[in-house]
Amino acid sequence: MQENSGVRGVKSASRTVALLELLATRGDRPARLDELGVPRSSMYQLLRTLTDCDWVRTDTAGSLYGIGIRALHTGTSYLDSDPHVRAVRPCLDEASDAPGETVRLARLDGPDVVCLATRESHEYLRTISRVGRRIPAHAGALGKALPAEHPDDRLPLPRGPLRPRTENTHTECTTLLADLAGVRERGYSIDREETVEGIVGFGFALRYDSPAVDAINCSVPVARLSAEHEARVVAVMRETRTKIGSALPPASGAPDWR
Repeated sequence: MQENSGVRGVKSASRTVALLELLATRGDRPARLDELGVPRSSMYQLLRTLTDCDWVRTDTAGSLYGIGIRALHTGTSYLDSDPHVRAVRPCLDEASDAPGETVRLARLDGPDVVCLATRESHEYLRTISRVGRRIPAHAGALGKALPAEHPDDRLPLPRGPLRPRTENTHTECTTLLADLAGVRERGYSIDREETVEGIVGFGFALRYDSPAVDAINCSVPVARLSAEHEARVVAVMRETRTKIGSALPPASGAPDWR
């Protein structure tokens, strides 16, 4: 953990957070003790404590470990306590019903965007929209809508090469910067199969923060995307962005989260 404002990080707390994040990234692949990269003696005691508190779960033999149900409770509390998420959810329902497509809300988190809410299309079901899913901010409509709110010399992007999701993902800064210039001019981002093959997305930054940290998007299968349907989707999403701005509660008294 890096020092922040002169306060030294607590080693045991840093180790706990790192362990939980590691287990969370493994999904349905539980970890053995020797796969955690920490001395067995100290890690066993930490795992025992976290298991007793339901932050970690283990199998009956006590040899495999995975993320526990308490993590779900905490994540749900984050969503339920956020006034922006609460205001956006009903607007997503309307936005999804109008063109019949999948819409979602995401938030910028370092070099990625994280999905906070989603409404799936009734026409097709995909697993790309689940809440908590992370997508690189240089790939996809949700991602590009938010970096475009920053000047080019302060883009929230990782150092080094940009990793691809499909053969259409930007992997060079020069092409990404040209795309972001188009986003600023157009007022929304377009993802033409950059995140998932066969899917086109349209992203709109929500400017209740400056610079914006939240965005909404609508995803459409290429097979259903005519020029008329694209124009309809863009119009609905523009209107939805305006509705969200009107639906937000007054900001007075709300914490200024970092």
